[in-house]
Amino acid sequence: MKKTAIILSLFFLATAFTVATSWKNDKAHSQLTFTVTHLGVSDVSGVFNDFDVTVQSAKPDFSDAVFTLTAKAASIDTRVEMRNNHLKSADFFDVEKYPELSFKSTSIKNAGKDAYKLTGDLTIHGVTKQVTLDLVYRGTIENPMSKKPTAGFQLTGTIKRSDFGIGPKFPAPMISDEVRIKADGEFAQ
Repeated sequence: MKKTAIILSLFFLATAFTVATSWKNDKAHSQLTFTVTHLGVSDVSGVFNDFDVTVQSAKPDFSDAVFTLTAKAASIDTRVEMRNNHLKSADFFDVEKYPELSFKSTSIKNAGKDAYKLTGDLTIHGVTKQVTLDLVYRGTIENPMSKKPTAGFQLTGTIKRSDFGIGPKFPAPMISDEVRIKADGEFAQ
């Protein structure tokens, strides 16, 4: 009985001091993309080229993970310079006034094998809204180049640009209100 009590005490003590591991995105192998529909007939995609993501997790399956993202609004790139400049203007992102976009997760819920619903606060254009996105954990391996553990994730979901005051002069028939988000990333400890 005494031996069992000692073992249980050690187990609880060990779990009480479990330390979260910090993971940072590998910029060369990570992307943050978005897609809108133009005139109801074609999709236009873009990326944010300058962003950082940190993941904190104490569990190897990331079921307790906390994701934090910051992106420079001025790094928006749709492959058309004139469109990029318009998106940076006060008509859309107003990057002079709102230079960063951010996301901080507030909960993560299991949604199947290696799948989660990630909920958090998304701030764009000075407006913060709670959003829930789909997260897929793609596994962890040892990177053969760096010899460090490397984890992969894919995040997808849809937000409404009107919720954040983006492009109010441009109605949905011209540019869809729904913005599809897709982020892929490799993360190293």
